[in-house]
Amino acid sequence: MSIFDTIPIALRALAANKLRSSLTMLGIIIGVGAVITLMAAGQGAQKGITDRISGLGSNLLFIRPGEAKDASGNPTGGSVYTLMMTDGEAISDPDRFPYVESVASQVFFEAPLTASGNSMTTQITGVTPDYQYTRDHYVVSGRFINDEDITRKGLVAVLGANVADQLFGDVDPLGRTVRVTVGAFRIYFSFNFLVVGVMERKGATATGDEDDLMIIPLPTMQARIPYIRNPKGLSNVMQITIKITDPKKFAEAKEEIAALLRERHGVTEDDFTIRSQEDLISTATEVSQTLTVLLGSIAGISLIVGGIGIMNIMLVSVTERTREIGIRKALGAKRRDILFQFVVEALTVTMLGGFIGVSTGVLLAHFGDGARLFGRDLQMAVTAFSVLVAFGVSAIIGLFFGIYPAFNAARLNPIEALRHE
Repeated sequence: MSIFDTIPIALRALAANKLRSSLTMLGIIIGVGAVITLMAAGQGAQKGITDRISGLGSNLLFIRPGEAKDASGNPTGGSVYTLMMTDGEAISDPDRFPYVESVASQVFFEAPLTASGNSMTTQITGVTPDYQYTRDHYVVSGRFINDEDITRKGLVAVLGANVADQLFGDVDPLGRTVRVTVGAFRIYFSFNFLVVGVMERKGATATGDEDDLMIIPLPTMQARIPYIRNPKGLSNVMQITIKITDPKKFAEAKEEIAALLRERHGVTEDDFTIRSQEDLISTATEVSQTLTVLLGSIAGISLIVGGIGIMNIMLVSVTERTREIGIRKALGAKRRDILFQFVVEALTVTMLGGFIGVSTGVLLAHFGDGARLFGRDLQMAVTAFSVLVAFGVSAIIGLFFGIYPAFNAARLNPIEALRHE
């Protein structure tokens, strides 16, 4: 008897116990569906993080102040203000760094804004004119911060799209003023900034929502807000973003820029950190992949439970059909025929359950994509790899947990089987 003759027999046996077969299959459906859905959530999170990092711009290096250390040299978790605006200007030297396309120094903090009777609290970012080119984020109306604003430390501002909408609604914000209140230690100051531009919509990136910013000249922020100065009275920056002409120059740029900053700061050990977009994406990808594997493994436990259920039902089926097995053997069926029959039954349950489970998981991921959970929008991404893994694991589980019952059935003595009641 060929395996093709065994398949119809196995299907008839499963059809004879529809409820039992369906309940057995349900464990596989739930397990495969859970694997697909949870892996889609993990891969969606990975894609979302990668898109946000890529949304910062292209071919970027990020320099941040170093981490504060105690007297023993151990990190304390705080940041030391070690970067200055002049560091960014030095990196802009085309003779020393020909591969640097643009440099943008930044300082940022949160403060309340008031305009046209509306108010909100958002991030204010002090920048230099090259910011929009470095970050590939441009004004959609009006103008951006220019060199004159930097020189005279002008009280001008460029609003993110969401800030403009929330403060001014349908009214054109250009030429209007926004009141900013800043302070510390119960001492507060208010400044009126003239709106000269509105940024194009960009959405969320790795550093936050780019549409929720108010952008002002960096020297204005440094002059008006003294608590961002270091103990020596020098004006600090919190980040220097550098756009490189060629991503192949990342390693060379990091090494040469680090040497320049050590020389300027008079230190032998870095009091700053330099990371590229590739570094950020690589780190985020590793974390997301670990999360995806963890989620898939947790869901895979339900597949194992489903496999145990299959083994249990197959053992019961062998016991119930002992006499049938004896008759088939007496009529000339070989051990492999009996073995194939029960293996095919187990595989049929798992493969059919796997197919339904994959379909269920894909549908759940589809309807879950974009759903709001705990104040955040879910992003789901089903890949061919996750489908193949889930379907393949279900087949392996069916084979693994079906072998033992099938082997028990195949080795039954035909005479004893015929005597079984």
